[in-house]
Amino acid sequence: MKGYDFEGPALELGALVRADGAADPSEPIRIPLGMLNRHGLVAGATGTGKTKTLQLMAEQLAAHGVPVFLADVKGDLSGLASPGAASDRVTRRAAEVGQTWTPAACPAEFYSLGGLGSGVPIRATMTAFGPALLAKVLGLNETQESSLGLIFYFADKNGMPLLDLKDLIAVIRYLTGTPEALRGIGGLSAATAGVILRALTNFEAQGADAFFGEPEFDVRDLLRVTPDGQGTVSILELPAVQDRPQLFSTFLMWLLADLFHELPEVGDLDKPKLVFFFDEAHLLFDDASKAFLQSIAQTVRLIRSKGVGVFFVTQTPDDVPADVLAQLGARVQHALRAFTPQDAKALRSTVSTFPASSYDLERLLTELGIGEAVVTVLSETGAPTPVAWTRLRAPRTLMAPSSPDVVAGLIAASPLQRKYGTAVDRESAYELLSAKLTAATSASPPSPSRSPSPSPDTRREREAREEPEPKPSMLESVLESKEFRSMARSAASAFGREITRTLFGTARRGRRR
Repeated sequence: MKGYDFEGPALELGALVRADGAADPSEPIRIPLGMLNRHGLVAGATGTGKTKTLQLMAEQLAAHGVPVFLADVKGDLSGLASPGAASDRVTRRAAEVGQTWTPAACPAEFYSLGGLGSGVPIRATMTAFGPALLAKVLGLNETQESSLGLIFYFADKNGMPLLDLKDLIAVIRYLTGTPEALRGIGGLSAATAGVILRALTNFEAQGADAFFGEPEFDVRDLLRVTPDGQGTVSILELPAVQDRPQLFSTFLMWLLADLFHELPEVGDLDKPKLVFFFDEAHLLFDDASKAFLQSIAQTVRLIRSKGVGVFFVTQTPDDVPADVLAQLGARVQHALRAFTPQDAKALRSTVSTFPASSYDLERLLTELGIGEAVVTVLSETGAPTPVAWTRLRAPRTLMAPSSPDVVAGLIAASPLQRKYGTAVDRESAYELLSAKLTAATSASPPSPSRSPSPSPDTRREREAREEPEPKPSMLESVLESKEFRSMARSAASAFGREITRTLFGTARRGRRR
């Protein structure tokens, strides 16, 4: 089809479908490899083939030497690690679209959030995660989010690493009992602190404390290429936390924000350094504040120059804010349903986002079969390609979960399991404050023994002679303590003397292992 005859390397999506419903193998529909950092959207109703489209794109990217990251919400993308199984259905689809199908497996790495489930644990320190993303996870309103930012500001300014949940809880309790610590920069009301503490306690009760801590994951480990030139497919296994969608969607955003902070500017490359598939993307945008949505849009707009492509995967384009949707160059739209007035409205809205074409898209999008999609991408010159009704290729990897033995073997053999597998709990804000309070309690003077009371004149004379030394505040005691100075020197080498924050309030770190 005119508009898809690219000269450079490209992902082969499938073949054009003619008006009679037959696929034409002589008209391949493709995406130029060099335009994948212009981002994209894979959308469609449940059961229309979105997951298989992800699989098809991921395995071709890996074959071209492009690392891939994707989240496996339902547990069915582990098949990328195993070669596909031949069947009559696969053979028929391959013949329809002109595909020479052979089974193949991708080099895969399995991850899990904090070690919950199968995979190398991905952890973030609370300091690095930052207040904006944490407020999104906890469901805080804007006032509470502002107060949480003040708490992080206090810890940052005083060199207190917040490594895990107990560190943050300890600092909040300290600030609640020592309101003078925030004098001059605002205050933390007891009511707001109580709301945040209750949210954190509930969060901890759900097992979320496993997600925060050290060793912190280095996002550059997602950029690995095998010795034979294949990109590694990094699969974040999420079935163990699929009942907490807001949590894992926000963690995915942290990974993306950290990639933005860590990677250098590279401009336009012949192929991306990484393609990031953001599944169940609507969960990220639901109930998000205006500032949060602006940060997402800014990250998506700017991360292109870091060589990273982002594909959002959801049900309808309406799930994605307009500022983000406008930046997505590739569209793979699977079938939509129009069973309700709301569905019909979403269908009309989806049609309005496509370039003009000869198709009756409002009808076609409700009649697409499984494994079919309406496609438009950016050409090598950056111009949108014509809208194309496409029958998609069959993935070469297993279209079912890999066996538990295969997954377990890959995890056990991974060098990253040795790097991140064992949690570390070093001295941080919780230990520092606990030690100081214990020392203060131990140093309290014993009650004096009874002695005859001095006369009033004697007492007044003594008070006149001896002006009492002002007692240091708890904050001054902590900041001047030997324990704090020791910890601050350690923190300075790892975090810098003052932690600076960027998009989403995540910490910019000058360290990394």
